[in-house]
Amino acid sequence: MGLLAFANPAILFGLIALPAIWWLLRLTPPRPKAEVFPPLAILATVLKRQETPSKSPWWLTLLRMALAAAVILAIADPVMNPRSAAISGGGPLVLVVDNSWSAAPDWGRRVETADQLIGDAEQADLPVSIVFTADATHDAVPGSASSAREKLRAARPKPLVPQRALAVDAVAAALNGTRPGTVAFLSDGVATPDDGAMMTRLAGLSPQQLNLIQGDGDGAVALTDAVNTAASMTVTAARLSREHPETLKVNALDQQGRSLASADLTFAAGAATARADISAPFELRNDFARLAIDGKATAGAAHLLDDGFKRRRVALLAGDGGNDMQPLLLPLYYISRALQPYADLIEPRGADLSTSLPDILQQNPSAIIMADIGRLPAETYEPLQQWIARGGTLIRFAGPRLAAAPADDPLVPVILRRGERTLGGALSWAEPQPLADFPNFGPFAGMPRAEDVRVNRQVLAEPTPDLAERTWASLGDGTPLVTTRQVNNGRIVLFHVSAEATWSNLPISGTFVEMLRRLVQMARAGGAVTATGGPAAVAGAAPAETVLPPFRLLTADGALTTETGTAKPLTLAAGRTPGASPDHPPGLYGSEDGFTALNLLPAGTELNPVDLSAAGSLTVTRAGLIGREAWSLRPALFTIAFLLLLLDSLIVLAMNGAFSRLPRAGRATAALLMIALLPFTLATGESRAQAPGQDARPGDEQALERLDTTHLAYVVTGEADVDRLSEQGLEGLSQFLTYRTTLEPGAPVGLDISKDELSFYPIIYWPISASAPMPTQAAISRIDAYMRNGGTVLFDTRDQFTALDAGGGTSANSRRLQEILANIDIPPLEPTPENHVLTRTFYLLSSFPGRYTGSPLWVEARQDSRNSGSNLSSTGDGVTPILITGNDFAGAWAIDANGAPVLPTVPPDEMQREYAYRAGVNIMMYMLTGNYKADQVHVPALLERLGQ
Repeated sequence: MGLLAFANPAILFGLIALPAIWWLLRLTPPRPKAEVFPPLAILATVLKRQETPSKSPWWLTLLRMALAAAVILAIADPVMNPRSAAISGGGPLVLVVDNSWSAAPDWGRRVETADQLIGDAEQADLPVSIVFTADATHDAVPGSASSAREKLRAARPKPLVPQRALAVDAVAAALNGTRPGTVAFLSDGVATPDDGAMMTRLAGLSPQQLNLIQGDGDGAVALTDAVNTAASMTVTAARLSREHPETLKVNALDQQGRSLASADLTFAAGAATARADISAPFELRNDFARLAIDGKATAGAAHLLDDGFKRRRVALLAGDGGNDMQPLLLPLYYISRALQPYADLIEPRGADLSTSLPDILQQNPSAIIMADIGRLPAETYEPLQQWIARGGTLIRFAGPRLAAAPADDPLVPVILRRGERTLGGALSWAEPQPLADFPNFGPFAGMPRAEDVRVNRQVLAEPTPDLAERTWASLGDGTPLVTTRQVNNGRIVLFHVSAEATWSNLPISGTFVEMLRRLVQMARAGGAVTATGGPAAVAGAAPAETVLPPFRLLTADGALTTETGTAKPLTLAAGRTPGASPDHPPGLYGSEDGFTALNLLPAGTELNPVDLSAAGSLTVTRAGLIGREAWSLRPALFTIAFLLLLLDSLIVLAMNGAFSRLPRAGRATAALLMIALLPFTLATGESRAQAPGQDARPGDEQALERLDTTHLAYVVTGEADVDRLSEQGLEGLSQFLTYRTTLEPGAPVGLDISKDELSFYPIIYWPISASAPMPTQAAISRIDAYMRNGGTVLFDTRDQFTALDAGGGTSANSRRLQEILANIDIPPLEPTPENHVLTRTFYLLSSFPGRYTGSPLWVEARQDSRNSGSNLSSTGDGVTPILITGNDFAGAWAIDANGAPVLPTVPPDEMQREYAYRAGVNIMMYMLTGNYKADQVHVPALLERLGQ
């Protein structure tokens, strides 16, 4: 591998042109000279018959030569540490590419590296065989470089563990004895169980060269297990690189992908695995749908959760409280200790079942366990049966009370005989009975039979045709031990023995713990629900196998997708744990009502580096992917060329006198000081603006902002509802202006007319409110001065008045307006005429509605226009200083944060709101442009004069 190479070496011939460039750059026209009057000196220079071009300074020519050389070298694309041709010409090129889950982060570089190798084979005229280890099928027949590139472009990383031995078998079958020249193995770096077989078969191909090209697999991290304990969810992760300590963040996401909780995964130096406890309340942990490592977008860094990971809430009831001095004889002692690691237990608050049982049902448990309860209070049967029908699971244990209960008990799965079967009793057997093998259906299928369990006493079931189908466990003589019955969406399960060790030693065995765990796991996690189906319900069904279609699949980037592709349905069978494969990629299988999660890696998986010890006598050459070692100098050379061009431009500007206006002694230093002091100036600008004794004054920044952008303004009345509606109204008009015109106003501004500067705003909206405080005389005088200086005030009484006079029918808001205008020298007013400029500045309007439509828009009366016979009510560029309406413009314009109208129009009409917005646009255009539209009346006369 050389230190430097050029991707386009032919471009270097351009360096031959550098002498010519040198000669051309030296022929620079002379700099213009500034001559001082008298004119004779200028004429003397004009009379020169011949001019000789001046030579540019040697340092400027050298600068331009360096610029040209940098451009030529950049086009030639010099590469540091270039990759040399790394294939042997003695046979076909074989590419074995890992497109597994851990190859997803560097897949682009992996494709680029393979493409370079294919290019080497194309130059050497060698066939190429390419296979991808995570694909289900392989076409390894050597072909042309173009066909190999097509396969490479079509390949994608898969959320699977690579099957390298199968890929190499396909290569061996396709070569059919042909010895390959180079075998390039683009590994993801993670070992698989069949790596030894793969290397043995690669050695059997006898390649002339074996290259191991490994990418960024050292950063591979995967979640391998998650357990929902009593206090938290414990997450286990494995990593490949173990040299340094590392801390990662694992997030718990809900079904919408929102993060509900998180914890830190801390790997110690040299550690391959780490654990994190995600602490969250029981209800919140049951909403976890997926675990993901932050910053690791791979299928291995995601762990899917289904109904089986959710903790169940289980209620415990007993017919006899027992004696606390003898805990081993308590009915619920063994049950509670068996379920504590797997469920959240609820115990009744009192011994009275008529009150404690309804209280338990209010907490919506997944399962209720009753130990030796014969009769329940009559009023509790109906709500308990409804809870079971909605999806609850009732688990009962026998005992003396249940044995003496009536035969018509609706809460037992089978018909029971009165009394119990005991050793030496009327219904007795000669010796204690062992357990029989569990049937191949039901939740206990696949469990080994406990050889040491013996039953001395039990309650018997009456023989019925369907008794065998309802029996999930039985004794050696065939009598049922555990029976069940489906009740709508729920289930009743009965253990025919007691929950303590007096009738059998089953409660003190490990089999008892596993049986209870499976029964509780079978219960729906949310308690009684109406939905049916799903793996939780299927687990307790009669069939030995369950087939679930693919519902959501995991991509190689660790995201869920609805694209199921060629995935086949997943078969769940008792005693078998399914694993991810090309036919069953990791994801969720089932339906929206219920699904089973199939994760990429089984629990306890460790990530180890690829072991090539089985390569035998083959020499393995290790290399990295393209982009890690080799890097191009082209960007740096183009940057240098641009900087040299910029420097040359500044020099030329200086030589031509562009900076001559500065004082002669400080021209160069001034520019350098401005550049050097710019960060300091920006950092200290605010403090200087606020320092006493400086030119800047408080409010200058706000003034500049108001001058830079047009803002609509309103008068703050002091009433929160009125001011909020004014702000929302002007915001709605601003958005309408932005959408329909080229004007883009800034945010509306509320004004205190007694002290704020008014000259920044072309128009001020003043909502009149009789209940607001009366403005002071000084404030009214400021408004008068504002209107005299060319500003316009839009008074809105919001009362739909129809006359300006102070007749007896005026409203309180109109009277307040009269009080305000009494001290202002306002011009004569008139309703807006039909041919006023306001009716045509942007839209053609005949009226100016707001939230109401009854009030006209009053403007300044133009008496001179009427006397002159003009058909316009205003002439020149004058703009009326006052507008008065009662139609409540702000109420029609007002919008909320979502852009929806705040108030309805009266009457309700969206077209009226549209015309109100158009009236606002015409008013704003009139304020900003004056009466320029009035000139349109002269267009016909002008065209007539021009003869057109």
